Amino acid sequence: MVVVAILAAGRGTRMKSHLPKVLHSLGGRSLVERVLESVEPLSPSRRLVIVGYQAEEVKAAMESIPSLEFVEQSVQQGTGHAIQQLLPHLEGYTGDLLVLNGDVPLLRTQTLQHLWQTHQANQNAATILTAHLPNPKGYGRIFCNSENIVQQIVEDKDCTAAQRQNRRINAGVYCFRWQNLAQVLPHLKADNAQREYYLTDAVTQVGKVMAVDVEDYQEILGINDRLQLATAYEILQRRVKEKWMVAGVTLIDPNSITIDDTVELQPDVIIEPQTHLRGNTVIQAGSRIGPGSLIENSQLGENVTVLYSVVKNSIVQAGCQIGPYTHLRGHVQVGAGCRVGNFVELKNTQLGDRTNVAHLSYLGDTTVGTKVNIGAGTITANYDGVKKHRTKIGDRTKTGANSVLVAPITLGDDVYVAAGSTVTEDAPNDSLVIARARQVVKPGWRKKSAEF
Repeated sequence: MVVVAILAAGRGTRMKSHLPKVLHSLGGRSLVERVLESVEPLSPSRRLVIVGYQAEEVKAAMESIPSLEFVEQSVQQGTGHAIQQLLPHLEGYTGDLLVLNGDVPLLRTQTLQHLWQTHQANQNAATILTAHLPNPKGYGRIFCNSENIVQQIVEDKDCTAAQRQNRRINAGVYCFRWQNLAQVLPHLKADNAQREYYLTDAVTQVGKVMAVDVEDYQEILGINDRLQLATAYEILQRRVKEKWMVAGVTLIDPNSITIDDTVELQPDVIIEPQTHLRGNTVIQAGSRIGPGSLIENSQLGENVTVLYSVVKNSIVQAGCQIGPYTHLRGHVQVGAGCRVGNFVELKNTQLGDRTNVAHLSYLGDTTVGTKVNIGAGTITANYDGVKKHRTKIGDRTKTGANSVLVAPITLGDDVYVAAGSTVTEDAPNDSLVIARARQVVKPGWRKKSAEF
């Protein structure tokens, strides 16, 4: 049994932001959300988030995450002080405590599992995650014997010049036998340059402590400023892109492409340059996306092409052609085999199978049947200044160029709308709608030139 505690009380002054550091976004999710996700497969019995700076804002940002408990650290006096706040919350607990930092978002679940398994297998009082950094400046150093038993931990600020030559650093991730730690916590002292209570001081007093090295030191990189946030994003992107290329996805010019790690791709998908995939997006086999496209929280079927377009919160079925310069938003559903083309915007609209909206049109709050052809420049006027209204267009209906359909309105099946019509009344099945002024031609209209 393990309880997880996440340190999320700091302000993060080097971020130069009013937003608490742990709420800064990395690849579509906050830093602390990423930490929480990494521990989820461990099935912890409790998850405690220690909050301090703008605590209410941090709580509000995570209110949708079930079964979280928040512990207040009103004054931030170091990591040891933060864990002291858990004493009343874990009274009588006899299991393990896993301590993580809310600003270390790249840890893999496998690493945490290995740490906990090593802790249990060796019956350690504490097990700490360590790494060998090329440049360990700013990190506390770990000194071990040949069996990885920790003998000394020294914070970077308190290291001598000789101690700083040691590149084995403390990653700030710990697994404790809680009963051992709880006995030590009340006796911590702030005998250091920062006058803070270090959790590392407790580590050396709880009993046998073992170090576990992480294979990829980049996992333990913390976020203290915007430069480090950008570096973390590069690392995350490299992981995601390598995963999908190994799985059979083609990324043309990977450096110009970004993919959230929540995106799902099938083999034989091709992602063109300058394309960005966000949120809960799924793209099925054989689809070609880009160049120059943004897909966000959308599902695309097999063999879909999207060229220079934006697709948000929408569903596109198999065999569709989207773009160039198409915008789908607000819960659009495009049926199979459709074409939605040049400079077309669809909002909260459903298209039936094999329907075309080829160019220069806006359909808002519209339901369109199958095999419909929407002529160039067709507009659904869905807003009366107060409310939005729906337009319904039946199967096999065709609208002429530059038509305006003033909602609420229904066009039946097999309706033809003459070009240039402004339609304000419903049209029955199998009808022709002409709603335009009669053309008037007046010969000899040119103004006569004055004669000299």
